[in-house]
Parts: sequence; structure tokens; C-alpha cells
Amino acid sequence: MNLEANTLAILKKGQKAKIKKLNAKGKLLHKLLDMGFVSNAQIEVIREAPLFDPMQLKLHNYNLTIRRSEASLIEIEEHS
Repeated sequence: MNLEANTLAILKKGQKAKIKKLNAKGKLLHKLLDMGFVSNAQIEVIREAPLFDPMQLKLHNYNLTIRRSEASLIEIEEHS
């Protein structure tokens, strides 16, 4: 799995970011949009599984879990 420096997959517990772009297609794109992954949304990593997959996130005032492979398709602007 090739993780780019500007994707959600590189964030660690406690880090926050703003979503820039989704690089998913088809059903996965619709799934992410339905879950609230939209441009300029603020996101925070709540915790990671012991082997770093999946990751629990806080998005739009609720918690959700996604695989790191899905997170690698979400471009972000990182901030603390």
C-alpha cells in the first residue's frame, strides 16, 4: 500500500486535518460521501487498532471507523 504524505492514512492518534479531496470512485466514493467525508470537513483521529488498521475518526461530531486503505484515498490539509 502506497501512502502519500497528504492523505488521511498518515495521521496518528490525536491529529486533526481538513479534507481536501476524495480520490475514490464508484460505490466507495458514494459510501465515503454518505459517511460525511466532504471537502473542508474537519476530522480527528480518535484511536488506531493495535496493528494500525482500522482507525477510529471523529467527523461532524460523531465517531466512525474506516480501513487505512480507504483513508489513503482521502487527501487532507494537516494541522494540529
